[in-house]
Amino acid sequence: MNLPPTGRPVADLLAEVSRLKEHDLPVRGGQVTAYVYDTGRAEVNDAATRAYLEMLEVNCLDPTAFPSVVEMERQVVGAVADLLGGGHGIFTSGGTESIMLAVKAARDLGRRPSGAAEARAAGEAPRSRPNLVLPVTAHPAFHKAAHYLGVEVRPVPVDLATYKVRARDVEEAIDEDTILVVVSAPSYPQGVIDPVEEVAAVAAAAGVPCHVDACVGGWLLPWLREAGAAVPPFDLSVPGVTSLSCDLHKFGYAPKGASVLLFADPAARRKAYFASAAWPGYTIINATVQSSRSAGPLGGAWATLQALGSAGYAELGRATLEATRRLRAGLAGIPGLRVLGEPESSLVAFAGDDVDVFVLADEARARGWFLQPQLSYAGIPANLHITVTGVTLAGVEAMLKVIAESAGAARERGPVVLPDGLVELVAGLDLEAIDDATFAELSASVGVDLRPGAGQPEMAMVNTVLDALPAPAREAVLVRFLSVIYGR
Repeated sequence: MNLPPTGRPVADLLAEVSRLKEHDLPVRGGQVTAYVYDTGRAEVNDAATRAYLEMLEVNCLDPTAFPSVVEMERQVVGAVADLLGGGHGIFTSGGTESIMLAVKAARDLGRRPSGAAEARAAGEAPRSRPNLVLPVTAHPAFHKAAHYLGVEVRPVPVDLATYKVRARDVEEAIDEDTILVVVSAPSYPQGVIDPVEEVAAVAAAAGVPCHVDACVGGWLLPWLREAGAAVPPFDLSVPGVTSLSCDLHKFGYAPKGASVLLFADPAARRKAYFASAAWPGYTIINATVQSSRSAGPLGGAWATLQALGSAGYAELGRATLEATRRLRAGLAGIPGLRVLGEPESSLVAFAGDDVDVFVLADEARARGWFLQPQLSYAGIPANLHITVTGVTLAGVEAMLKVIAESAGAARERGPVVLPDGLVELVAGLDLEAIDDATFAELSASVGVDLRPGAGQPEMAMVNTVLDALPAPAREAVLVRFLSVIYGR
């Protein structure tokens, strides 16, 4: 039974939390180059933690009951708007929720009669299905939003030399049912900034809103620019840009659960809201997808911004820019490795010419460093991704040493050799016809132990299999992995 018959002592609980975290990747120090963002400043973390706990039990559901929520959100959203060209914003739980609300607002703004009779009455052709036009490098959160909201995704290829979308390709993909055009600043996979000005102009000419996904770069790029980086215009000051998402739990260094969605027009922001009076209970008006939600993340974000201030973020920007430059130069000196594109932020991806990058990642993990594998897609080769943060500068030489050692070890081991017929077997499996236990056995047969407490498995074999599969098959396998890991 998971629930104890009687309450347990606090010390016992905290000891078990420590035990449960035994195999977790470390969240401080810079050896994990994805998922976590570290200033390296303990006092900032402490301020955020204290404010988070102070606001933990405050419910954002009703701002009239908790006016502290309104004031904190006004200050946090205001800081983001001041940095990114103005606008009217919403504080959300993360980039995915910000993107979901941006798509909802665009869908609702773009609604027109959908039935033949209504369309004829309005003098319009019947709407088929609203669609999003976005680069293949756009974050999957847009696909998720489209899936939930009944919107079609129109992916556009990127230039395989620059990894940026071309405005003319976006223009060709837009039709009368397009409700939103998306660009990234930067795109996560290779850290490059799409041509925001050109694409926004194309969208505006077609009468379509343009969203800038600056979840990663929104709070970073202005400080990199101040530090001397060449950062093109990308925010709400660009004509034709109608909305923008910016995560504060990334380069704002706030605790997880902090993002801001900005709209150029307050009428568009209102389309992101949800209200319902169709029941006899309390008033329902939500600015976000969630209803009840803790104000802890808002408090943590507010405290982080206040603790660092402009000077603190400027210094982090300088350190991040220098670390990124050193990393790129160092990678260029490691035989067999090459940086993809010309990163314009602090996201760097590198591929291997005679080195299996999935094996390299396992070798680096064995040395205490996590490098994020990225599968090949749309002509972009398999690669490893590094997110450079404020703490990276202190350890960049150590990181490069580990990468060089791991590349050498991977070269000696050679690429993953898949058992004959394995990819065909996986591709041909009817995953709905087998239970989780059978799938776990199949995983164990290729060296992946999914049992609870098994720790961090080597993933080169799994990533190689996934890399050989088409995207729909990859997705089906990943769903089963998640199902097995969580069990009942």
